Amino acid sequence: MRNHFHLKTLAVAIATLSIASVTNAAGLDRSGQDVTAFLQDGTYAEAAYTYIDADVSGFDSANNNPNDNSYAKGAATGDIAEAYDFFRYGVKTDINDTFSIGVLYDEPFGAAAEYTDSNFVSQGDLDASVAGITNGAAPSLAAAQAGIAALAPGEAAGALTDEQQAQLDGLRGAVGIAQAEASTAGENTNVEVRSQSLTGLLGMRFGANKNFQIYGGPVAQRIQAEVKLRGLAYGPAAGYTSTSNPEMDYGYIAGLSFSKPEIALKAALTYRSEIDHELQISENYPIRAIASGGALSADQNAKYEVTTPESVNFDFQTGINATTLATAKVRWVPWSDFSITPPLYNDVSKGTYGPDGLNLLDYDDDQWQVELGLAKRLAPALAVSGTVGWDSGAGDPTTSLGPIEGYYSAGLGAKYNVTDEWAISAGGKYLWFGDAEGRLPTGKIAADFQDNEGYIVGLKLSYQDIN
Repeated sequence: MRNHFHLKTLAVAIATLSIASVTNAAGLDRSGQDVTAFLQDGTYAEAAYTYIDADVSGFDSANNNPNDNSYAKGAATGDIAEAYDFFRYGVKTDINDTFSIGVLYDEPFGAAAEYTDSNFVSQGDLDASVAGITNGAAPSLAAAQAGIAALAPGEAAGALTDEQQAQLDGLRGAVGIAQAEASTAGENTNVEVRSQSLTGLLGMRFGANKNFQIYGGPVAQRIQAEVKLRGLAYGPAAGYTSTSNPEMDYGYIAGLSFSKPEIALKAALTYRSEIDHELQISENYPIRAIASGGALSADQNAKYEVTTPESVNFDFQTGINATTLATAKVRWVPWSDFSITPPLYNDVSKGTYGPDGLNLLDYDDDQWQVELGLAKRLAPALAVSGTVGWDSGAGDPTTSLGPIEGYYSAGLGAKYNVTDEWAISAGGKYLWFGDAEGRLPTGKIAADFQDNEGYIVGLKLSYQDIN
């Protein structure tokens, strides 16, 4: 039994790290949409599991006035990042020396965050809520209502000064927000986004030595989301809830690769298209019913569109000597083009923020991710690998539902060949997250997050027959 590595297949030793590519550091990116399983020689199959645990904590803003965007350090948020895991599968085989086929499954996009402390949690105390929103100007609900009753006759007669009108509007807004807050007493701000993707691939090699390959195929993608905005931090949006039901839609993948087996060189450039989803969404927005005196419902069911972003991945490897392989990965995702705009949320916001209203979620910058690695064969059946990486993030300030501006990472992995064909790989990464301010859709800075970190671990079982 040989039970050893060939240089041209040594790249598989680092694949366990590529499955643990990203957390929610940039936009909603999770898996990194890796396609290297399809680029392996011969018949190849893998099943991989990734677990991600991040510690993301900071401080909310002591300023709860929705009309004042200034930040003032408030209470500790606690850890808002929920641990999550996902799977990836892939299988590929050569039909002949020209054509290859494969199928890949991954979970490309997602989010998992929950606030359990601070003013991102609904307290349900009407008096405390009014006082918090008005910075103590009206210390109780009764005082705020008395202030409204005293000023309202002057408004009807057109006798209020601009300052008095602003005071009246502020008191009315505070009472409405407090009532919305009370309707969800004790609940936490929470977001969960899940996606699944199935990619079919057909590759064709060409050139004098079959060194080049073009590949592509259809992509089926399913996405769903649930969002709960709670606490005084969200102002008029406090109490908002939406559930987007799972929906399957389609896109495509296309790529070009080059290989030179005698020096273990492989390079691949892969493009994935954006995918337009039409989702059925159920929304509940308490302030809508409160502000209209019950004339308008707080609930709405409708359809809306979400477009998951396109991406470009570049994968590269080359042998340094008979036992050592160098690798590089680069990924680009235009998160600045992405947004989530639920119809009821958007419609309610138009009254205050103009004819276009607000997006529930969007980003300022595009994501760039770079990872460099080395893999080394230590024994006939054992190889180890190490990586360093950088992720640009998608802007700062960024959404309060994912307040990280990129990361730096360092990882280690190992692969053991149990037989000539079967191997087990394991690896992990440590991540140092970039500091970020948590911004609301209104532009208000609601929290500040610094000195956070996380880790990723992965386990993979793979099969390869290159005979």
